[in-house]
Amino acid sequence: MKRNTQFRRALAACAWLLGSACAVLVASTPAAAQGSWPKGKAITYVVPFAPGGNTDTLARLIAPALSTALGTPVVIDNKGGAGGSVGSAIAARAPADGYTILGGTISSHSINVSLYAKIDYDPIKSFTPVAMLGSGPLVLVVPASSPYKTLNDVLAASKARDGGLSSASPGTGTSPHMALELLSYQTGVKFTHVPYKGSGPAVQDVIGGQVDMMFDTTLIVGPHIESGKLRPIAVTSSKRLESLPNVPTIAEAGQKGFDMGSWQAVFAPAGTPKPIVDRLHAEIMKIVTTPDIQARLKSFGMVPSTMTPAQLGDYQKAEVAKWAQVIKAAGIKAD
Repeated sequence: MKRNTQFRRALAACAWLLGSACAVLVASTPAAAQGSWPKGKAITYVVPFAPGGNTDTLARLIAPALSTALGTPVVIDNKGGAGGSVGSAIAARAPADGYTILGGTISSHSINVSLYAKIDYDPIKSFTPVAMLGSGPLVLVVPASSPYKTLNDVLAASKARDGGLSSASPGTGTSPHMALELLSYQTGVKFTHVPYKGSGPAVQDVIGGQVDMMFDTTLIVGPHIESGKLRPIAVTSSKRLESLPNVPTIAEAGQKGFDMGSWQAVFAPAGTPKPIVDRLHAEIMKIVTTPDIQARLKSFGMVPSTMTPAQLGDYQKAEVAKWAQVIKAAGIKAD
């Protein structure tokens, strides 16, 4: 009897030890998985454009604060080319481990797939949406010497002229070019697109009267509106801009449903674990909702966003479909 009792006690002790070991293993495995990121390894923030542009400027605003929040370096890597397609393809091929994120835009993640004959990524399937940073409405402007004062003036003049009014842009496929094509698509009015290599030379030729008009962000045209060199006609957003309260939206000016913004977002390679995406989203949202960053975004002419990753994904899909329709109707292709 004594031996049986000792045997049972020994079995119970073994079972307790085995159960404890299993409990420790089960409990520690999720913790280890959740706590292993980020751990000592730098996060690469791919910017698919050259230094100095909006996407690069936003990345350099966010990266230091994100590095502090995550406790690991966040390094900017500029990989420009083909309207953001080159850098986006590089990010799409990166491991989905949370150590690569991408500054995606209206160009790289909604327009390029229809504009270019071939890009080495799918803007939807190759990425996981992380965070929408904001959207920058564009402003339609004409030279101060122009006779056109309203959108109806612009449309009537373009209808009356063979080939339509000329409109400058920083390049084929850019958001200012797409705003022009969207206006043409919705109104049936033709314009002559005049692409430049950047907004700088484009805006100077509009000021000088060599080109009739252009769309661009308030970051580009705002100073010239303030100086009186350019006259604002309308803004592309669904609501008026705080900085231009007396300038109507294109929808208010008669084109119902017109709504366009040059948006900026953060994506990760497809398959990035949800806990990592959720953490990135939460930390980036904390950063972009601080008063300082909000003020900086508004100074760029951007409206900050509070979209969830799922909402960003839905919005992006709608944008891809919208621009595919516009680009097909306009017959635009980029090399």
